[in-house]
Amino acid sequence: QVQLVESGGGLVQPGGSLRLSCAASGFTFSSNAMSWVRQAPGKGLEWISHMSSGGRSTVYADSVKGRFTISRDNTKNTLYLQMNSLKSEDTAVYYCAIGARSNWRTFGSWGQGTQVTVSS
Repeated sequence: QVQLVESGGGLVQPGGSLRLSCAASGFTFSSNAMSWVRQAPGKGLEWISHMSSGGRSTVYADSVKGRFTISRDNTKNTLYLQMNSLKSEDTAVYYCAIGARSNWRTFGSWGQGTQVTVSS
């Protein structure tokens, strides 16, 4: 079955960086666009970025554009999110999900999440 396992979260000071990873299995990773979504305390899921199946196309939400970089390694079935210049408002649980901005909810597959806390 589909498995998505996120890792790399933690506590970081404002302005700091983190790199998240998502290990995928149970489906053909290289044939699917992949997204990162997040859920801040008391809020709903927010899509923040996706990458096309082959890695040639990326899209970012305005809230993270210029600070976050999505990437993938199809040989390792792994999705990444490099997060720089972190702000307190980036505090959330981060999930990887199958699909792009338009259809990740339809796929309905995301992992257990990794907590990112940005605080001094």
